[in-house]
Amino acid sequence: MSEAKSLLEVADARRPILVTGSHRSGTTWVGRVIGSSPSVGYIQEPFNIYCRPGRCTAQFPHWFYYVCEDNEEQYFHQIQQTLQYRYHLWKEVEAIRLPRDAARMVRDCWRYQFNRINRRRPLLRDPFALFSAEWLAKRFDFDVVVLIRHPAAFVASIKSLQWDHPFDHFLKQPLLMRDHLHAFEDEIREFAERRQDVVDQAILMWRLIHHTILGYRDRHPEWIFERHRDLSTKPEEKFQGIFERLNLPYGAREMINVRHFSMAEASKTGYVWNNVVRNSAQNMERWRSLLTDEELERVREKCLDVARPFYTAEEMASIGLAPHE
Repeated sequence: MSEAKSLLEVADARRPILVTGSHRSGTTWVGRVIGSSPSVGYIQEPFNIYCRPGRCTAQFPHWFYYVCEDNEEQYFHQIQQTLQYRYHLWKEVEAIRLPRDAARMVRDCWRYQFNRINRRRPLLRDPFALFSAEWLAKRFDFDVVVLIRHPAAFVASIKSLQWDHPFDHFLKQPLLMRDHLHAFEDEIREFAERRQDVVDQAILMWRLIHHTILGYRDRHPEWIFERHRDLSTKPEEKFQGIFERLNLPYGAREMINVRHFSMAEASKTGYVWNNVVRNSAQNMERWRSLLTDEELERVREKCLDVARPFYTAEEMASIGLAPHE
């Protein structure tokens, strides 16, 4: 039995890890915490349409690009090479436009080589790979971590950044519409044809993404699903559980890293881009000051059906999502 367990642990230690969920759901935070393990190599957003060609040559044409068996021949080898830390130096050289591009090339090339030489377990942190998660898990044997965000918190975050989304990117992917988003086609088409208020855009994005996550949760009980609010209120306990399920060591060093990334002093901003140092508990309720009562009512009305399976009735009341009597 012990020998069989040892072999299983060796196999697990080589499995890549996918951290996904909606954008603005804490994937960077969680990815950085897990990626701080010395046995893990961090890979940032190969499904991002602006991903540098040195990191991944796939160069996806649309946001949230969907890869499945029907179109995998176009992308399998590119993703495989990324997971093998194969840096495409000459393609990156051809794409250099600014001095900072050259500096980034040197940094990324060194990181890929270091991770490959040290046989680090790849961690692909990418919210834009969400719809391709099943294909990635099937083809590359990923351990999958999916993050779930409170709808009002997601909407407030998008509102604060004033991020528009090009909804025609969904319609330009018939395979994605067929397999995941067909129930929302009329709404997506309406948003693609006429620009909508950013709050309404964020509401629809949350519904599309979390409707898909609900399907994953039903079909893949072996995946790890974590609510952002639970990670924020109990970071040490929840991250220890994630590390254990991923068969990663969790000792004093990992505990310190969790505290560093999750328990910044209240005097700090709570979020540093790329460094992701935050006060997670304080950050959790920030949405209350960013949404008006009317906007929160729109979130409640339009997200309730998708949100209900993620929360108990008591939780729905405490986080402002309970339906009015």
